[in-house]
Amino acid sequence: MNRAFSRKKDKTWMHTPEALSKHFIPYNAKFLGSTEVEQPKGTEVVRDAVRKLKFARHIKKSEGQKIPKVELQISIYGVKILEPKTKEVQHNCQLHRISFCADDKTDKRIFTFICKDSESNKHLCYVFDSEKCAEEITLTIGQAFDLAYRKFLESGGKDVETRKQIAGLQKRIQDLEKENMELKNKVHDLENKLRITQVSTSPAGSVTPKSSSTDIFDMIPFSPVSHQSSIPTRNGTQPPPVPSRSAEIKRDLFGAEPFDPFNCGAGDFPPDIQSKLDEMQEGFKMGLTLEGTVFCLDPLDSRC
Repeated sequence: MNRAFSRKKDKTWMHTPEALSKHFIPYNAKFLGSTEVEQPKGTEVVRDAVRKLKFARHIKKSEGQKIPKVELQISIYGVKILEPKTKEVQHNCQLHRISFCADDKTDKRIFTFICKDSESNKHLCYVFDSEKCAEEITLTIGQAFDLAYRKFLESGGKDVETRKQIAGLQKRIQDLEKENMELKNKVHDLENKLRITQVSTSPAGSVTPKSSSTDIFDMIPFSPVSHQSSIPTRNGTQPPPVPSRSAEIKRDLFGAEPFDPFNCGAGDFPPDIQSKLDEMQEGFKMGLTLEGTVFCLDPLDSRC
């Protein structure tokens, strides 16, 4: 199948790709709430959820509570649910986690979508009331999903393996830097023990105590606060300069600045990049069902 999606012929997208890619499309609606559902798709699944939330709202309305108004911001990055006045984000639903979206054919004001929660991994059904835009909003979510899928193939999907290799190298670098720091701490502890042993084994009644600036081998002991000393050794040669430990965070064991992968393109290569890409791949492979029409995606494995 060459098409990324299949949809009803009488449905066309509502917006230009640029509007959803570079900006977002705002809508106002009333938010009936969200509830957990057992399945990621299905008309019966959302019908039961709508019935449940409508009943809960009817009870709250009888108690004098109004249905809260929200603003929806739809783009290729997801569906944000915000408080209209403060613009505080209440929910942020990423598109690859949305598996079902529909407007109610029996109640033209109601629309809903199912999204997999990023923390609990439970499927939640979100239900809204829009007086005039229910069908348009579902089509806008479908178009955003279409564009997000194509963008994933063009950018992230094509170099998944490369990014996975980079993520592995980043992890290896972190492990080496941790090992490097542990070795430095061990060296420091051994030098402290040697200094204590030197003091405790000094012969009683010694006329000329050993200088605190040299160890038992007449070398300058390592110290994180020690400065370069001009005291020569017994053979008359100048001891090598002792590197300062004040900059140990910026220098590795070989005196070079350690590579920090998370300060270098952190937006492109987050720490959990492998699991994130796998999650997006699975989400897009599942596809989005819109108004009972299944959006069949081509398998990504052969195109990455």
